[in-house]
Amino acid sequence: MKKVRVFAPASIANLGCGFDIMGLALDEVGDILEMTASEGDGITITNKTSVPLPENVEDNVITPVIRKFFEMTGLSGHIDVTICQKIYPGSGIGSSAASSAAAAYGMNELYDCPLSDEEMVICAMEGENLASGGYHADNAAPALLGGIILIRGYEPLDMIQLPIPGNFYCAVVHPEIVVSTKAARSILPKAVPMHDAISQWGNVGGLVAGLYSGNIGLVGRAMKDAVAEPYRKQFIPGFDELREKILATGSMAMNISGSGPSVFSLSDKREIAHKAGKIMKDHFSAHGINCDVYVVKVTNKGAKLLAHEVL
Repeated sequence: MKKVRVFAPASIANLGCGFDIMGLALDEVGDILEMTASEGDGITITNKTSVPLPENVEDNVITPVIRKFFEMTGLSGHIDVTICQKIYPGSGIGSSAASSAAAAYGMNELYDCPLSDEEMVICAMEGENLASGGYHADNAAPALLGGIILIRGYEPLDMIQLPIPGNFYCAVVHPEIVVSTKAARSILPKAVPMHDAISQWGNVGGLVAGLYSGNIGLVGRAMKDAVAEPYRKQFIPGFDELREKILATGSMAMNISGSGPSVFSLSDKREIAHKAGKIMKDHFSAHGINCDVYVVKVTNKGAKLLAHEVL
């Protein structure tokens, strides 16, 4: 029997213009799993957190990740999973991706690392598919690998790790509004007008160029979403008003985090991020909505091993 304790960080997907193709990892916040492999077959999942999770193992995103790992490697075993720390589902900071990434990373560690980074992301995407009805890696890839990740293509999976010029800080607010990823995807149009598509392509190119060149102003100008935000911002009270307040602090950008309802701002100074976080909290309080605020650094660190033992 082997046992591991693993961590995978929270993440922010889309970054404005990068719908389903870009994401970044956040420092400090994330999921912790303990996983034990023994002889036999089967999966058990025990939730030791106060976060409500599905009681049926088949409804937990960890299960398809484990099965995909066994399918890809030809290995087998009985896996016991204990969830020790959990991002609240629907938070907009990659709750399902953190569990999926931690499960993929933990399985790889339990079985002496037979999978590459790319293959672990493919495993984690199974959990994302269960959570949202689609195979996307904009949260799962940074949760596993850290940093800022561009998904150039999915068939086959082609990932590029982008540089983080200097220090980036995110203020992320999670209002107590439940918006499921499936619901947030269902309101999006099936086709994008050419004008909006051109705007989005230009912003994606500008964001990548800004990150590589260290042009902070260009990064901020490029983090605009012409595809999803116009539809999804209806879930977030006073969204446009909040953005005006945040940009007035000197923040580079403010966007919806993933499918929402969380909102994040990006800055290159910690004090500006803290100021943005306070404005976010005050904004939702004025609307009678409780919220949690995180002010964290964008990190190059992804999933990691916390402990490993042979039982």
